[in-house]
Amino acid sequence: TPPWYVVEATETGELIGLADLPHRLGVDPRSYKEPSSSSETGNPYCTQGFTYTFAMETTKEPQEHELPPFYEQHQPYYSYELERLASFPLVFSYRRIHSEDPKDALRPNPRDNPMLPGDISMQNWTWGNDYRPGTAEDNFIYTREQLQELGQLEPGGWLGGLRTETLQKGEDHALGFFYWLVEGTTDSQLGDGVKEPHPNHRLLAGLDAPMGTGHGLSKYPYIREGRRIIGRPDWNSPDGFMVWEIDISRQDYRQPIYQETLIPKEYRRLWLALSGLEVLEVLQGDRELENVTRRSRASIFPDSVGIGHYAIDFHPCMQQHPPEAPGNIEMPGERLGQGASYPFQIPLRAMIPQKLDNLLVAGKSIATSHVAAAAYRVHSFEWSAGAAAGTTAAFALDNGIVPYQLVDNLPSPEPELERLQSLLIQHQNPIDFPNTSVLNNDWEEWKEEEK
Repeated sequence: TPPWYVVEATETGELIGLADLPHRLGVDPRSYKEPSSSSETGNPYCTQGFTYTFAMETTKEPQEHELPPFYEQHQPYYSYELERLASFPLVFSYRRIHSEDPKDALRPNPRDNPMLPGDISMQNWTWGNDYRPGTAEDNFIYTREQLQELGQLEPGGWLGGLRTETLQKGEDHALGFFYWLVEGTTDSQLGDGVKEPHPNHRLLAGLDAPMGTGHGLSKYPYIREGRRIIGRPDWNSPDGFMVWEIDISRQDYRQPIYQETLIPKEYRRLWLALSGLEVLEVLQGDRELENVTRRSRASIFPDSVGIGHYAIDFHPCMQQHPPEAPGNIEMPGERLGQGASYPFQIPLRAMIPQKLDNLLVAGKSIATSHVAAAAYRVHSFEWSAGAAAGTTAAFALDNGIVPYQLVDNLPSPEPELERLQSLLIQHQNPIDFPNTSVLNNDWEEWKEEEK
């Protein structure tokens, strides 16, 4: 057994690329498991946008702001996005620190709250400082084919696996967004007459500023998606284990678009997968697909080592190169899968890569599909997955086993896996939600039982 373990917890799945492990990147091909995919064949260049955040402060007097040399190029992108969001006070209050206790109670509508000198806002806005490349000319994370062409898979050739020019463009884009907030008068999505200047604000830059950098941007971008491993083949996943969209989504798959975009065989497989306890009736012909009662809970994984819950939330790539091109649009269909999810589990199989026995994967790079990753990408999940990875590595070392041996006989009982799960629970890391059961197909019932 290995004498040591490595936990892959990088934001982009760098070790996965470096070790040339089987993985997915970007949009997965449409299938009954991933019915909301925006691509029939897949698109490895379209990952979620990344964001250099910054902090800005309200000032008593108007400030002079120098026009960035790159502003003209990026200005056609910036927007409040939606009419209901077209409010500078609302954008400022999205992530806000008040400089003093308000003398009056804060209003329910952030638009009505005054911005006082000293108030600080951190900016993270989709049609603002999000940078969203999505083509082979500008994709942020290199594909395996691109890495091969660049020689980064050769011994000594690794240079991080990222397009550094796109990182630089992301920085320019964020600084341009600050200028747009304080001086801009255009709006790419809502048109003229919406955006007004707000010069009584300054960018907080310097080592003593919130971001601790000379230019005022975060030291690292907020990255929403990276390389995602393909787990090892098992009894139910001959091509490698993955957590898919239908494992967690609350999507209404009765919408006509799913019958239109899936071939009849795949549409039938979709509803077989969603039918829960009625699956035998469907297979035997005793129940028609249109009469199936869809299970309304996430898939239950016997090898769960953690839990999480977040909406399936997209910051889609843009269709054209460069992302800031005038008239550019989000990749069509990317938001189809967006919406609510059921509280979900983190299966150990999603953390065990192929080829390497002493590597465990945590964070954004576990074996999830593009749509599922949009919910599994947030910090609360990463904490849970990180605790599970560390505990699993220690457990494997203490017991002289490798992690895949904990799950290689599933769905048969795995005594060592059960010991690991008990240890996680003992350490206050839950592995399921209350009353989780394959016999309980309705999350609403779960919640009712807990009241």
